[in-house]
This record gives sequence, structure tokens and C-alpha cells, in this order.
Amino acid sequence: MSTTINDIDYGPLAQLLGKWVGNKGQDNAPDAQGNPDKTAFTDEITFTPAGSAENAEEQNLVSIKYHHVVRKLKNGHIFHDQIGHWIYEKSTNVIMHSLSIPRGVCLLAGGIYQETNGKSLFNVSANADSQEYGIVQSPFMFKKAKTKTFTMNLSVDGDELHYHETMLLHIYGKDFEHTDQSTLLRVKYD
Repeated sequence: MSTTINDIDYGPLAQLLGKWVGNKGQDNAPDAQGNPDKTAFTDEITFTPAGSAENAEEQNLVSIKYHHVVRKLKNGHIFHDQIGHWIYEKSTNVIMHSLSIPRGVCLLAGGIYQETNGKSLFNVSANADSQEYGIVQSPFMFKKAKTKTFTMNLSVDGDELHYHETMLLHIYGKDFEHTDQSTLLRVKYD
């Protein structure tokens, strides 16, 4: 697969482009009492080129945008929808992931792109107390379901994508590790 599209070199981000679907997702979120509530899900992610950007005539970035929709396996109802960007800086190998969830939560996570055993690894993290890779949330979410940390480990091996993400929440008076994981297959190149 070429990493160049319309004269823009997307580097490792080019591997993500296209439409991916999966039916093996597992969500572990807190119920109203703060106990684990596991939900099987299907998901669909579409990645499209977003272009390049230059910051202060020093930093050169490329980005792709995405839309991720998650449905309960048992009834097909959407219970998670997010949009965002994956961003790459070739000179430093820095990878960034911005996302917005329509519950009043946005974040920017960062890490270093890596390859191991033929897989591409996009591992990023954010912390609510960080000035660099941080988390912003509405007053309601800050008070009722504060996201303290976010970690995402995403790997690509050909036409298979796997992710595991953990959000440490302070909810119902205690900390809870909300996790989501899934394996998706590419069904269409973009």
C-alpha cells in the first residue's frame, strides 16, 4: 500500500485508511451501582485523509480523520459514537489521537509510533492533569463521571485492526477502569 495520496505522504497513518468492521467487541463499563457491566458490541470505523499542516514553520504534520460507531450486539442500538483525528509527525515519530465523544468529553493523547513483529503499533495516552496530552470534560462529566486517564493500544497487521482502550473514571464515588476492545477487518480501502 502506498503511503502517498495526492502528493501527501501519510506515513504509517496510510495503513488505517478505509472502512473497518468488527463483531467481536467487548465493553466493560460501570452500571448504576459502579459494578462491572459487560456488553458485547459490533463496531465500524471509517478513516479518510485529512491532509497536512505546518505549525510555526517548524512542525510538519499529516492527519487522517475518522468516525467510530459502536452498536450493542444484542439489539443493534448505537451506544457510542465518536469522531477525531490521528496525527503523525515524521521527524519525531510522534503519533497523536484526538477524539470527541458527544457526552461532553474531548481529549488529545500522544505516543511514539512503533513497529514490532510485522505489526504497526499506535499506542497513546492522556491524563486529565496533563498540560500536554490532556482531557477536557463538561462540568457535569467532571463532577459525575470524571475521566482521569486514557490509554489506547491500537495495532494494524495487514487488513486486521485490534484496539484495547482503558479510561480510568471516577464514577459513583469510586475509581473504575472502563475498557473497550475489539478486532476489526478492513472491508474497503479509501
